[in-house]
This record gives sequence, structure tokens and C-alpha cells, in this order.
Amino acid sequence: MGRYLRWQAIIAVLGIALLVALLRYSAYNFTKVTVPDRGGTLVEGIAGNPQFLNPLLSQYSQVDGVLTSLLFNGLTRLDERGEVVPDLAESMAISPDGLIYDFRLRAGLYWHDGMPVTAADVLYTVVAMQTQGFPGVAWLGELWRQVEVTAPDGPTGLAVRFTLDEPFAPFIDYTTIGLLPAHLWETVPVADMMSSQYNSRPVGTGPLSLVNVTATQAEFAVNESYHGATPYLAGLTVRFYPDHQSLLPAYERGEIDAISWVQPDDVPEAIALPDLQLFSAPIAGYTLIYLNQQNPNLPFFQDASVRKALMYGLDRQSLVDNVLHGQGLVAHSPIMPNSWAYNEEVTQYIYDPALGRQLLEQAGWIDNDGDGVRDREGVRMAFVLLGEDRAQLEAIAAMWSALGVLAEPQAVSLPGLTADFLTPRTFDAALVDWELSGDPDPYPLWHSTQAKTGQNYAGWEYRAADELIERARSLPDREARRTSYAEFQQIFAEQLPALLLHYPVYTFGVRDKVHDVQLGPLNTAGDRYRSIANWYIVTKQVTVGSAPPRLDTSEK
Repeated sequence: MGRYLRWQAIIAVLGIALLVALLRYSAYNFTKVTVPDRGGTLVEGIAGNPQFLNPLLSQYSQVDGVLTSLLFNGLTRLDERGEVVPDLAESMAISPDGLIYDFRLRAGLYWHDGMPVTAADVLYTVVAMQTQGFPGVAWLGELWRQVEVTAPDGPTGLAVRFTLDEPFAPFIDYTTIGLLPAHLWETVPVADMMSSQYNSRPVGTGPLSLVNVTATQAEFAVNESYHGATPYLAGLTVRFYPDHQSLLPAYERGEIDAISWVQPDDVPEAIALPDLQLFSAPIAGYTLIYLNQQNPNLPFFQDASVRKALMYGLDRQSLVDNVLHGQGLVAHSPIMPNSWAYNEEVTQYIYDPALGRQLLEQAGWIDNDGDGVRDREGVRMAFVLLGEDRAQLEAIAAMWSALGVLAEPQAVSLPGLTADFLTPRTFDAALVDWELSGDPDPYPLWHSTQAKTGQNYAGWEYRAADELIERARSLPDREARRTSYAEFQQIFAEQLPALLLHYPVYTFGVRDKVHDVQLGPLNTAGDRYRSIANWYIVTKQVTVGSAPPRLDTSEK
């Protein structure tokens, strides 16, 4: 009996020792780490109110464009380099002659209301834009009316084909337009699209779906059937404010956790806030000064040497550093630096006011009456400089004053600048911000046909540039297009139809409770949500293990 008890005691001691060893092993090889978890709502402030939550009408408003980017998808989308990649489409193919574009939708796509996405939705969206009376921007309808759309496998299938009458290389970019659900919209006459309830109760395919929208905010929930990664966030609330200047105070009052776009004037104050993370990235576009070459009262703008003199008189880096607080990059080409078509060897202008004064004198512009303003044959080198940003206007005017050029700064709103001055061509000079993305085709802004009624507000007419633009947009081969665009950029630099100032930098502000926010190069402001699936507020702890430590048996 005694021997039996001794063995029981020995077994118990060994068991305890083994348990202790296992516990020590577990403690050593397993640890708790913090990882993202589902939940939490991000509250963001944005300047302005939505009008049409409809991808076919969102070109009228940046707010509409941003919100529709969360709600809708196109067959394709633009990546960080502005390249077209599949989105709702599983695959895409272009015929060698550049006339036929074949797409196949992903299988298992659903609208927010649970209905399947099919070729019928593509057909409806395109036909709506082709319809006379389409209320969207004119260029959208004009482009799609040149395209035949068919569904090779029928409306309920997944195959879609676009056929063009002639090659048009930039066409692929237009397939990024968001699709509308045919089962809802086909009952709405296209001419009545702007008044439809579906503009405020949108049904899309995007990562978020709209729960509710009021005059003060929009509430979004996660779309669990989204074809991409499901966000960690439970939802997003976007609050609307009258202007950008209202956003930083709203953040400081705790009303919002994110500032949609931190304006240059607000950057110093935003940097000083300890709990605000700032993420900056270049956004497609540029700021430039249009010089009205069609105004007979301003003959000096028609002289390329004068335009060069004005460019040499601009300290653009100083504008970026001191007026924009670093929120810009000096621009040298009307094609974005991250584009495949950018010419890195294009002529660049440095700040050289002495050379600027020399060019003006060589052109016969001298201060004959000693009033500080150059003149020639009774015409003074004086004009009004219009724009939204008074600080930039005044800085530019001061720089040109050093050349003997009088630019009178006049601040106007963007709608007023566009409607009252740019469109009717009644301006002298204008500081304008352009948002550009996707294909580098410069036709809409710089072709001679756009000088009278299009967006070539400078009124530049130059046949050699026109020919290069026309040739490039008709070539399916990218390398051939690159060559044409390189030549176009050099002509632009030599002729200076407008004075390029800087490419904008976009800054997004987010409270530090939001993690893993990333910002790469942006095509539009809505691209700030490109990585929203990775953002998280809520965390949890999980236990992870590792292999037992390996003894080092190497020789010492």
C-alpha cells in the first residue's frame, strides 16, 4: 500500500512539473497582439452639399463626384498612375485596329438592393447618355453618341461590346463612368433624370451604400456584397459645411474626425494639432494663368516673347512655398508628371526677372512716360488678373510689377469667373485651377477648335500643335502616341499659350484614432477613399504563436 501511494505521489509531482513546463512554453511562444476589428463610424466634413448622387450627373459638383465614387463603379477604374484597369469588368480587350472594345462583367455582382448586375445595366447607362435631351454635361453625350453598344450574349448576359467608327485612343478612359441600375432607371424618362428620386436615393455597386441623406449630412453603411475587400469600418457619415474655412473649426469642436481637403491656408494650423494626421499626395491637375490672346486691346499677349518674359518674372517656387505652404509642385507641362506621356526633357523656365525685362525691351515694351508701367505705341502693359485665390493674385501682381507690368488683382468666385469671364472670353488674364485625370489627351483644352466656344480659353491657335494632338488620339499604339505628345509638350513650352504655375498637392486630415490610412497619387478627390477597406477604428487582441527557440549549436 505504501509503495502504491509513493508511485501516485511521484506521478502527481511529474504531472505538475509537466504542466508548469507546458505553461512556461505557452507563455514564451504565444503572445497577444492588437489587430483591426470590424466596427466604428468615421465622421468626415466636406465643403458643399450634394445635388445629384448619380455618376452621369456628378460632373457638375466635386461633392457629387466624391460621394458617387463610394456608391458606384464603372466597367473600369483609374489606378494611381492614371492607368485604366478592370473594375466591374473581369476582362477587357481592344481590337488591333482600335475600333472594338470587348468587356466581360464579373460573375456574382449585385446592386445594393440585391438585384444582379448584367449587360442590361451597361446598355441602359450608355443609351441614356446617347439620348437627345440627356441633361448631363454636353461632352459626355457627344462622345457616347459616336459609339455603338451591344450585348453579344443578350441583356441578361455578362458580355458587352463597344464599336467605334474610327480609332479614338482616349475612349477607354470613358468606360470608368459609373453604371446605373437599369431595373430602376429605365422607368424614368432621360430628359427627367435630374428630377428623379434616385438622385437622392441612389442604388449602386460601390463599397458603401447610402442609408440616409439630409441637408446637413449623408450616412453610409458597408456594402457586404461588394466585389472588393470589405471595409473594417461599420459606416461613414459625411457632414456638409458651407465652405472649406468651416472644416478646421468643426474638427476642433469635435464634430468631425476627418477633413476632406485641408486648404493651403489651414495647413500651418492643422500641423499644430496633436491628434490630427495629415496625408498629402499630388492630385491630377494644374494651376495656370490664361492670357487672352483673342482680346484686341491686349496685343502684347499675342507675342510669345512677351509671354516668356511674364513666365521668367514668376517665382513659382516662392508661390508654392510661401502662399500655398508647400501644397504644390512647380509645373512644366500640361501633361501630368506621373503620366506615361510626360516628356521629362521638355524645356523648363526658371525664375529670371532680368531676362524677363530684357525680352520685354527687345519686343519694344519700354516705360516711355516714367509711370512704372511699360508701354508701346500708346498701349500700356496693364490688365486685370482674375481668380479665386486673392493671396496668389497679389503675389503674382507684385512679381510682375518688378518687370514694369501692371496686373490688377481682382478676386471672383469660380462660378462667376467661369460664367461671366471665361466662357464669353471677356477676361484679360485669369488664374484657373484645372482638375484633370486619366488619358493625357490635350484636345479639349488646347486644340484650335476649342478656342472660340470650348475650353481653350487662351484662344491659342497653332496648327503644328493641332496636328500632333489629332494624330495622337487616333493611334492605338502607345509608343507612337508618346512620341506625338512629347513633341506637343515641347511646342507648348516654346509658345507658352498659358503660364503653368504648379500641380496641386491634396492634403487629407484624419484624427489619430483612425488607423492605416494611406494616400497615393490621386486622379480625383474621391480617390482618397481608394484604401478605405484598410482603415479601422476598433481593435481587438488575438493570441499568436511562434516556433520554439532554436538552440545555437554553431561553433564559437
